Amino acid sequence: MALLVVPAMLIVSTGNAYAYLDPGTGSMILQGLIGGIAGGLFAIRLYWSKLKSRFGRVPVSPRDGEDPRDGKAG
Repeated sequence: MALLVVPAMLIVSTGNAYAYLDPGTGSMILQGLIGGIAGGLFAIRLYWSKLKSRFGRVPVSPRDGEDPRDGKAG
């Protein structure tokens, strides 16, 4: 519970910072955000087959000697 209360109190009780944020700062934040999204999408794409095999269904293989198209032996 304290993990939620302490950050909430810090956010609510902030004072004036008297700081200047130039346009380059906003551009840098936007660039970092876009880079993070692109990196996350690349990581998902890189490991998609492993994630799909872990959470997907296992394919049913035909029994030995059966034709997988019609299910008959031989």
